[in-house]
Amino acid sequence: MKGLFVLACRLIVGTVFIYASLDKLAHPAAFAVAISHYKIVPYSLLHISAHLLPVVEFVIGAALILGLWRRGAALVSGLLTFVFMVAISSALLRNLDISCGCFNTDGGHGVGLDLLWRDGILLLLCLPPLLSTQAGPGIGRMFRK
Repeated sequence: MKGLFVLACRLIVGTVFIYASLDKLAHPAAFAVAISHYKIVPYSLLHISAHLLPVVEFVIGAALILGLWRRGAALVSGLLTFVFMVAISSALLRNLDISCGCFNTDGGHGVGLDLLWRDGILLLLCLPPLLSTQAGPGIGRMFRK
């Protein structure tokens, strides 16, 4: 039963990260604009961030779904989710009226407390794949002795 719960967490988090990456991969310039609205990332790192972040999101999402490098993917997804929560909190504290840029680069959802709750739940879902000794079904078992 524990392995199935870990699998469910992996599939949920992996799907969220892959879905979040798709529009950003298709529209990196628009994603760079969304990042710039947070006023956190220096201009010199803006475009590399807009290109690199969606690739990382896609890779860790796929790794979680497939069960490859489960703990590493869960750790990176948890760290990214925490960074997203810090960015959202910063925007809220500075009263920035911006779109989060989470799943859609052309407007989308505004930054708000509901995003912090959503990301908090996502962060909690990253913990079972990270901490559990049971990975649940996945392609990663094919590569173990």
